[in-house]
Amino acid sequence: MGSYLSQLIDFVSLHALSAYTAIFLSALAEAVPIFGSIIPGSTVILALSALVPSGNLHLIPVLAAAFGGAVLGDGLAFLIGYTAKGAVLSSWPMSNYPALVAESENFFNRHGALAVFFARFVPPVRAFVPITAGALGMPPQKFYAVNVAAVLVWAPAMVLPGVLAGSAAEQWGAKAEHYALPLVGGLIVIGAGVWAFQHWRRSRRLAAADTTK
Repeated sequence: MGSYLSQLIDFVSLHALSAYTAIFLSALAEAVPIFGSIIPGSTVILALSALVPSGNLHLIPVLAAAFGGAVLGDGLAFLIGYTAKGAVLSSWPMSNYPALVAESENFFNRHGALAVFFARFVPPVRAFVPITAGALGMPPQKFYAVNVAAVLVWAPAMVLPGVLAGSAAEQWGAKAEHYALPLVGGLIVIGAGVWAFQHWRRSRRLAAADTTK
């Protein structure tokens, strides 16, 4: 087992670009309508961030990858909504999720520009609010300003807990080849569990809302 763990660390060390790419794509995927609501990309970001203290990954590129992916994903979703206008909210595949679309519209109407900021921290609404903001005609300059500010807070909030977990393991005397796989795997399991519970609870709430209509 130790040899396999060493190989894993060696792979990340030699192919750090692949890890940064995975972080970038995970952040981008969370901003994609529908897809982003079922992919726990934040869990991947959190888990890979745990490899920063060992030196296999570096903090600034990890933060940059998370930031860049989130800004690009949100920006593209907004642009699609802004170009297609309100029709996009009733078109496929959005039409298959009327409750989430309605919740995103209500969230945006209640909070205005701040909805863009808050939504970045509220899965799975964050996968719907950017395209909704565009469809409802939010000015692009306002959206991008608020969105960049939100992602500047979100990226460290996703990355630093993983870094702290890896740092704690290092301080306890564990070597990367010993703790990397259990720590990364554990963070993925915990993150996926939290995401699944939140998704289940939101699905029940939306289903209950539909039955009362």
